[in-house]
Order: sequence, then C-alpha cells, then structure tokens
Amino acid sequence: MSTTSTGYRYIVRTPGVRGGNAIIEGTRIGVHDVIGLLQTGETVDTVRETCFPELTKSQVYECLAYYEDHRAEVDVLVARQMAADLG
Repeated sequence: MSTTSTGYRYIVRTPGVRGGNAIIEGTRIGVHDVIGLLQTGETVDTVRETCFPELTKSQVYECLAYYEDHRAEVDVLVARQMAADLG
C-alpha cells in the first residue's frame, strides 16, 4: 500500500484507507474527523486531550491548514459524516 504525500508534513492519502481521503500520517484519523469536531465546539486542546490523545498539537493545526486549502473537499466529508451520525 503506498502513501501519497499532499505537501503537508503530517497529512497523507493512502489508497484503501478512509476512502483515500486525507488522513493524519500513521493513523486512520481523517482531516475531516478533526475539522468536524472543531466545527461542533471542540478546541484544539480538547481534540487532543479528549478525542484523539495520540495526536500532537502540530497535527491538529495542520488539519486546520489543510482545511483552509481544501475547504470544499473537507466540508463535503464533514457533512456526510454528520448526516450518517444523525441517521
């Protein structure tokens, strides 16, 4: 399985992992997972402390940077995830 760099230090795409969407390298945590949490009231610190303690603050901030550069892509994934959570 090959990993494709996206030009970010911690963000990669791996075919077959999370649908090939952007994830944090070495995890199965999608950028959209982190952004969805931040959009629903979590903070960088609570994402790290409560939701994903294995992440570093730098990884969470890089998710935000990725989101700024790929907002439409991530927004679709967050909306799908939230709709699935409600269903």
